[in-house]
Amino acid sequence: MEEAQPSLVNCLQVQGRVVYACMMREVITRFGRHNLGVLWLIAEPMLFTVGVATVWYALRLNHASDIPIVAFAITGYSSVLAWRNCASRCSMAIAANRALLFHRNVRVLDILLTRSILEIGGATGSFFLLIAIFASLELTYLPRDPLTVAAGWLLLCWFGLALGVLIGASTGYSEVVEKIWTPAAYLLFPLSGAAFMVEWLPESTRPYVLAFPMVHGVEMVRDGYFGNVVHAHYDVQYLMTTCLAMTLLALALTRLAARRVKH
Repeated sequence: MEEAQPSLVNCLQVQGRVVYACMMREVITRFGRHNLGVLWLIAEPMLFTVGVATVWYALRLNHASDIPIVAFAITGYSSVLAWRNCASRCSMAIAANRALLFHRNVRVLDILLTRSILEIGGATGSFFLLIAIFASLELTYLPRDPLTVAAGWLLLCWFGLALGVLIGASTGYSEVVEKIWTPAAYLLFPLSGAAFMVEWLPESTRPYVLAFPMVHGVEMVRDGYFGNVVHAHYDVQYLMTTCLAMTLLALALTRLAARRVKH
């Protein structure tokens, strides 16, 4: 008799357990079991964001007096952490976790998803916790349209997840990608929309800036946060199409990288 094939639900349950186990291993490896432990996953991006917000507040780096500089810094720098940390953590992740691939149920995609999900979870927790803390201190106010903020943040997380898997799979295929990505990540920061609103730019330069997908996500988050105080420029369809294309490309490269590891 032929062995019965497992159902899709069973496969998803198995892979869910695999990803969870890989996440627990990653957390213990990175943060250990002592002191704050897993809380460092949120505390680490919080420290970075608070540092940037403090500097921006001290220098008054806001272009519009009606926008709270603290909220402007949080919405900007947190969005950068959501995609940049995913790609940076996934870079060379395959080589670092090669031993795990000897387990039958562990796949290259599981390793990349694990690191991306952890970074997104940390950035998300930091983002919303900082908003609550600074709003309670009356240094800013709560979002005007929480649903738009949540939708924009989810799209940024999708972009970060796709970028993380894409960079991770690419570095598994060629180590040159890591050498290119490291400086590229720093160069992309001033173009990501974190430190400016598209409305503040000369009209002739806006189409070039809006070619970067993450700018649309940041503009959407700020549109929901500040409401009518800002004039945001974003195209949800463009961002979703870009994320979908990146996801498909990332999955294809992951498959190639997995074959390369086996050989």
